[in-house]
Amino acid sequence: VANEGGKHWTVNEVRALIRIWSDKNIQQQLEGTVRNKRIFEQVAARLQKFGIDRDWKQCRTKYKNLKHEYKSVKSAQDSGGTSKSMKFFHELDAILRHSTMEHASKSDNDESERPPEWRQAKSEKDSIG
Repeated sequence: VANEGGKHWTVNEVRALIRIWSDKNIQQQLEGTVRNKRIFEQVAARLQKFGIDRDWKQCRTKYKNLKHEYKSVKSAQDSGGTSKSMKFFHELDAILRHSTMEHASKSDNDESERPPEWRQAKSEKDSIG
């Protein structure tokens, strides 16, 4: 597990990252690509709005580490070893289990699914230009 530039992620920072990751639009972009620098630049920009200063590489590394840890906990649980667990397991389970089950429905671009602050930020951006 890599250290994100010497600065540990706080619980609130990880929560914010997971909240952004749970956005259907972000999930769909991440599903279909390996070269994902642009996506993580978007994630970092959104974190910035919450006052969290992380660059895209730190976001990608944290995302990969969380996903890896989730998968190892999940496979331990699936093979009967329930003693293994992690912080944020349930949040990640909701995202990752959901994305594997919903792989087929890609037409999910419903604004109402997004947290209100994102809809507001989008409408503010639309009204500027």
